[in-house]
Amino acid sequence: MSQPQAYIHPNAKIGKNVTIEPFSSIYGDVEIGDGTWIGPNVTIMDGARIGKNCKIFPGAVISAIPQDLKYNGENTTTEIGDNTVIRECVTINKGTTDKMRTAVGSNCLVMAYVHVAHDCIVGNHCILANNVTLAGHIEVEDFVIMEGLVAVQQFIKIGAHAFVCGASLVRKNIPPFVKVARERLSYVGINSIGLKRRGFDDNTVKQIEDIYRTIFVKNQNTSKGVAQAKAGFDDSDAKKQIIDFIEASDKGVMRGA
Repeated sequence: MSQPQAYIHPNAKIGKNVTIEPFSSIYGDVEIGDGTWIGPNVTIMDGARIGKNCKIFPGAVISAIPQDLKYNGENTTTEIGDNTVIRECVTINKGTTDKMRTAVGSNCLVMAYVHVAHDCIVGNHCILANNVTLAGHIEVEDFVIMEGLVAVQQFIKIGAHAFVCGASLVRKNIPPFVKVARERLSYVGINSIGLKRRGFDDNTVKQIEDIYRTIFVKNQNTSKGVAQAKAGFDDSDAKKQIIDFIEASDKGVMRGA
């Protein structure tokens, strides 16, 4: 159902049972999946690909051109997965030639005034609280939670199940499963509550905690801690995920405790 006060370009592809409230603008190169609700005063620009059963609240601007002086009008996209909620005044910019897209996954909650810049890739089941700001080219893996006022520097990667405390400045990569806080950003433990809620068993949670204690608490040198963790713990998916992430972090990871 579209209100007569809304503007919908005739070339836009609108799914079934989509509601578009008054004073919203839908550009021509846009696709919106079934069951999605577009609130009033929303602007969805060329290149937007929005999934099913999403909710987009007033003032949001989806798929505006990047705030990047290198952008030269290339045909790029902004992709939003299914069942994602985008609250008031969120801005999500389309990609550049780096990745050709910006993406926010399925089942995410993006709270008011969040900015997701060009070429960011945000995974599934993520929560970005009010005023989170992601600069360009950032990768956020699944089940990440960022509290309010977190600011992330460009080209950073944040591992799955990480928890970033409010008002943090993120200048280094954040490995999976951890909680980080303080200034400078530091390891403050693992996200044990989140892991248990998502079905991780006690033995896995304990191993993750012990691995990070070896890397970040018992050793001042991360490389030495990783070497000890490799030798000192049984192989597991969680161990591999941690070690692979840290070893692939050419920008380095945040500091230990």
